[in-house]
Amino acid sequence: MSLEIERKFLVANDSYRAVAEEVHTIEQAYISTDADATVRVRLVDGRGFLTVKSRNVGAVRHEWEYEIPAEDAARMLATVCRSGHIAKTRYVVAAGGGLRWEVDEFHGRLAPLVVAEIELPGEDAAFDRPSFIGEEVTGDPRYFNSVLAAQA
Repeated sequence: MSLEIERKFLVANDSYRAVAEEVHTIEQAYISTDADATVRVRLVDGRGFLTVKSRNVGAVRHEWEYEIPAEDAARMLATVCRSGHIAKTRYVVAAGGGLRWEVDEFHGRLAPLVVAEIELPGEDAAFDRPSFIGEEVTGDPRYFNSVLAAQA
């Protein structure tokens, strides 16, 4: 088990694209969207993952993530996921101090939504805010992926 300490922001402009170090294609959906036990299935660049997350307490929650065979992830996405599917492109941008921004451009019905997340070593950890970072939405359930999946 590990703790996830993550802050989330709306994105103000697309300047992140020019400085991205990695770009990934993601498809995901949820087996459970219960706030106490969210269970996500994800394909990232053809690799499968199963993730269980606890309820958020501010920017902190427990997270367990396991790589699973891509074929199993695809079958789960097709058969047992109860939510809509989210398709997004993720841009990874260095944030200094070993941190990184993950900027997600949502596709389909969720477009043109773009959000940026930064995982921190502690709730009060300092970090630089590049020009593409806009309003903070950490803790706003409208921007939880499990909630967005219902709109996808």
